[in-house]
Amino acid sequence: MDHIRNFCIIAHIDHGKSTLADRLLEYTKTIQVTEGQMLDDMDLERERGITIKSHAIQMEYVKDGEKYILNLIDTPGHVDFSYEVSRSIAACEGALLVVDATQGVQAQTISNLYMAIDNNLEIIPVINKIDMPSAMPDEVEDEIVDLIGCDPEDIIRASGKTGEGVEDILNAVVERIPHPVGDEKAPLQALIFDSVFNSFRGIIAYFKILNGKISKGDKVKFFNTGMEYDADEVGVLKMDMIPRKELGTGEVGYIISGIKDAKEVKVGDTITHVDRPCEAAIEGFQEVKPMVFAGVYPIDPTDYENLRASLEKLQLNDASLTFVPETSIALGFGFRCGFLGLLHMEIVQERLDREFNMDVITTVPNVTYMCYTKQGEVKEVHNPSGLPEQVMIDLIEEPYIRASIITAADFIGPIMTLCLDKRGELLDQQYVSGNRVELHFMLPLGEIVIDFYDKLKSISKGYASFDYHVDSFRPSKLVKLDILLNGEPVDALSTLTHQDNAVTFGRRMCEKLKELIPRQQFDIAIQAAIGAKIIARETVKQVRKDVLAKCYGGDVSRKRKLLEKQKRGKKRMKQIGNVEVPQKAFLAVLKLD
Repeated sequence: MDHIRNFCIIAHIDHGKSTLADRLLEYTKTIQVTEGQMLDDMDLERERGITIKSHAIQMEYVKDGEKYILNLIDTPGHVDFSYEVSRSIAACEGALLVVDATQGVQAQTISNLYMAIDNNLEIIPVINKIDMPSAMPDEVEDEIVDLIGCDPEDIIRASGKTGEGVEDILNAVVERIPHPVGDEKAPLQALIFDSVFNSFRGIIAYFKILNGKISKGDKVKFFNTGMEYDADEVGVLKMDMIPRKELGTGEVGYIISGIKDAKEVKVGDTITHVDRPCEAAIEGFQEVKPMVFAGVYPIDPTDYENLRASLEKLQLNDASLTFVPETSIALGFGFRCGFLGLLHMEIVQERLDREFNMDVITTVPNVTYMCYTKQGEVKEVHNPSGLPEQVMIDLIEEPYIRASIITAADFIGPIMTLCLDKRGELLDQQYVSGNRVELHFMLPLGEIVIDFYDKLKSISKGYASFDYHVDSFRPSKLVKLDILLNGEPVDALSTLTHQDNAVTFGRRMCEKLKELIPRQQFDIAIQAAIGAKIIARETVKQVRKDVLAKCYGGDVSRKRKLLEKQKRGKKRMKQIGNVEVPQKAFLAVLKLD
């Protein structure tokens, strides 16, 4: 156990974690690196150049003639995948804090660092990308010293591209990170920190052993679900899974026990032996708190059960996804899914399409509101259609977040304007170092859900970094905005919005839908309404046939007779005709600006 080191790599998005992991794997001769970011094995990760899943891999390193086993977990940097990071941190004793020499400390760097400190991890600061022409290692070193309070000589300068400083990092991992502590003779206690679905072998759970040991063929049980299994195979994670006869305390590995049902494996559960169980479960992770809710519906209603199975399998691999069944008048049966942010929502939609061939419609995202009725009841509302009648509502409270934005001083003006437009209030601002400022705002979560992050990036030329956590609920003047097509409400397009924005938002939605809804044989009235009051209207004109072409003379009454006949036909058609809303219309509402 003295020769095991478990550590993860944490950093802000795009600071070079996966590239540095490549160099570590290459240096320890674990794998032959043939292309960049070897651990990012999902097509989506390759295409977008981001890490979505944490990846665990084992390396062997010889120092002073002694062999050490290093278990490395490469984590995502984007705020939407912070739950992956928190789970990886729970399986480690130390962390490499990577900071880009060209960009310095950014918001997610700080938030991941605090997460690691809360779990009592040993922090090794690394300045990456020192080979870049625009690198400023001395300034960044000062920022890290201010942030962690370490000595400047503790900071390792490295380059994930050239491999400089990699040996120093491996030596620091062995010397500074404590080995895992635990009792080999105690009953087995292993923490499940991740799981994947394999169509041939069932569900594979990844775990870290805190006490005891596990052998192939043992009878094990999962503490929280109480289910019992045979350990058909246990082993360690290299680029592939390597079977072993036995794993001891402090080791990280996987278990295959032929589990087919996704509900039986919970990330954060404890594995123990059936004949000699442990006293208590390991403290797991906090339950994940979804920030954004959206309805996901199959385009073909018969695919509902397939969609449920696909979401369950996806949830194994992405524990931060939550879903409950719901129905919609316009779209039929589907699920209300909780996501950690808009990027997460986009990735889940894309993975459903690629990995499970599911065509889905996603409704407008929204957040959770608290609704107080005049009878004194409190109702949690995830979906605008779940609101009571307007006359019954006493007040609605919406969630507020405390946001921290780090940016260059040149962009303070536009960023303040953006946050104040989103009904934010400035709490304080402080200079981090040199030209960089940290701003703290209170913002309504509902306002930042849709396009805030994109706008922030564009006005700050990509130099602002953003991090947030939910603070509290506050009363707000919110109204439910309905979209009516020919007088029928489309519940999938209804939103809760602030009273001051409602009219402009309603008008823009009507204009957008007018462009997207195809013309029919009859007029389609698109209206935006608050309660019974119509605030905006557009009309999609009907496609007309010239019925007067065959009427070549005679009295005007003959023309009128033909026009009246056409009018009656149109009226009848309008009663039986229904308006199809294309998928593009639901997505267009997100990108109204």
